[in-house]
Amino acid sequence: MIIAVVLSAGESSRMGRPKALLPIEGQKFIERIIRVIGQSRVGRTIVVLGHHADELRGQIEHLPIQMVLNPDYQKGQLSSLQAAIRHIKNDDRCDGMLVHLVDHPFIDVALLDALIQRFYETKKLIVVPRHKGKRGHPVIFSRDLFEELLNAPIDQGAKAVVNAHREETLEIEWQDQGITLDIDTPELYRQHVRGE
Repeated sequence: MIIAVVLSAGESSRMGRPKALLPIEGQKFIERIIRVIGQSRVGRTIVVLGHHADELRGQIEHLPIQMVLNPDYQKGQLSSLQAAIRHIKNDDRCDGMLVHLVDHPFIDVALLDALIQRFYETKKLIVVPRHKGKRGHPVIFSRDLFEELLNAPIDQGAKAVVNAHREETLEIEWQDQGITLDIDTPELYRQHVRGE
């Protein structure tokens, strides 16, 4: 089973308001992401909360997810990833986690299922989509990397682990540039999202 981990603990300082709650296509970023994940081969979904946790919890508690609180969210994304791993690492059914960022709303079911299928076919430790030479999200990490991620330098993030396993990483070319679109400023939101 693949468990999806949606990272939504950051301060959204560049956006000025919680990115998870930004409108897109009549719903919120987080709702769209959870809906797409729910249509895929993902087994279950965890959302990591931190900044604005209470506000977000009230907005998403109706969704088919589990919530994990990261009290150390100010230390960056890796701390949220580690909070999720601590939550799921004892689940023997978990073969890996599909990590997605809440400010990347443009994902689709075909991509998720392709990543999961190739993960199982190739037995690679990391599977990542790529658009025109640029890596995007989501990324699948094998459970074999969980301990390494838990012990990674907090200042380097997950990139330290990714860089250490280049030979065991599979890149999947994907035609949709949405995998690389990081909507983290009001300007990018106005440019790419017709939400309001």
